[in-house]
Order: sequence, then C-alpha cells, then structure tokens
Amino acid sequence: MTAASSSSPAALGPALTKPLDRDPHILPSFTNDSISNPEGCLLYLPPLLSSLPEKYSTLRSSSPARGQLPLTTNSRLPDIDHASLSLHKALHNFRPIHANYADSSYAQSFNWSELTLPAEDEREWYCVVFRSKRKTGSNNEPLYDADRKAHEEAVQNGGLIAYWYGVPDPVSGLNLATCIWQSRKHAIAANSRPHHVEAMRLTAESYERYDLERHVLRKVKGEMSPVVVAFTSGDVGW
Repeated sequence: MTAASSSSPAALGPALTKPLDRDPHILPSFTNDSISNPEGCLLYLPPLLSSLPEKYSTLRSSSPARGQLPLTTNSRLPDIDHASLSLHKALHNFRPIHANYADSSYAQSFNWSELTLPAEDEREWYCVVFRSKRKTGSNNEPLYDADRKAHEEAVQNGGLIAYWYGVPDPVSGLNLATCIWQSRKHAIAANSRPHHVEAMRLTAESYERYDLERHVLRKVKGEMSPVVVAFTSGDVGW
C-alpha cells in the first residue's frame, strides 16, 4: 500500500450476488413475528468508530438519527483533540446517500451536510478511500483476520477516528471503504506497522482491482458541517 493510507479494506462486506431488498446501512426494524419466525440473517453495516480514550469512557453521544447505532473497536485511542471528538460524535450518523457510492464521487456519496459540529470548530482531517473488486474465488478468511488486527493496531497507535465499508455492487462487484484520520501523519505511520504490512500482502493476493484516493475533510469556523475537498500535498490535521 502506498503511503498515507490505512488498514486494508478487507471487511468490505459479503460478496453479494443479488441486490439487497433493504439498505444495510440502516438499523433493521423488527416485529414480534419477525423475531419469533426469522426468515434469515439481516446485514447491518453501521460506521465502525474507534473507541475513545478511557477518560471519555462515560461520554455518550446524542441519539443517532434514523436509528443508526455505531460499532466500536476493542482498542481505545490513546488521545483525541476536541474538534476530532466532535467529529467522532457526529460520525455516529455517517451513511451513504445513494447506492452507487462505489463508483461515484466521495464528496457526493455521503451525508456530510448532515454531520453537525460546533460552529467554533475549525480543523481538517485526512480521508483515505479504497475502491476495490475481489478476485473470484479468493479466500477471505485470512484477509478478514489480518484486517481486524491491522485495524486494532491502528487504533492503539492513534489517529484513526472511523472506518466505514460498503457492500459490493451486485453487477460490477465494485466496493468502497473509507478511513477518517486525525492527521495524514497518523495514516502514514500506520503503514509500517506489522499487522498492516501483512494485511496489505493478503490484499494484493485477493483483489483484482484496488485503487486508493485521498481527500481532506474540512470544517470551517462559523459553518456547521464539514465538506470534502481534494488532497493535493503536505500535512493534513495534527
């Protein structure tokens, strides 16, 4: 993997062969009958947020919109700044706004305008996007395990705020995953960690297409929501 990325996008959801009949990024609703007589498993893919430092362990976010509940990592971040803490809270409600995110603009595929942060906050974060297509018949289990370890490794070493992954398009097989970092330096540092190196070795064996994009998530003082802009060069965040 090239510099300034993240853990590999192994957990990109199951290899679906037909369109889903519901949005897997929205918490399923249940009835007494569906609980008593389930017809099968339901896929639910909320954002995966890094667990906050111990001193914030009792902090609770506001009620997530649309019933979304985030997943959190076993490992905790060693630290987080005030603005990133606000973003972490807002990302409980992070979701795609259409089903074609795998081959659409990153800036126009997610509900950035619905993420509300304090007006006085001003900061930039570093985003890495993975667009990929698995090789037919590839063995996913070793990659899932390596990706899980690389993710926890990244959280323990600091900087990774959130990881989101979609489901493969049933026609093209393309998928998208993204990581949001406190800074580009944090993302670059993650590249040399041993679990990350192993995950990337397995990624090269398991995907026929694997493209990286880099973006900046920018929150301007006086505005309520962040916007995605192109990354050009230099440091991002801190």
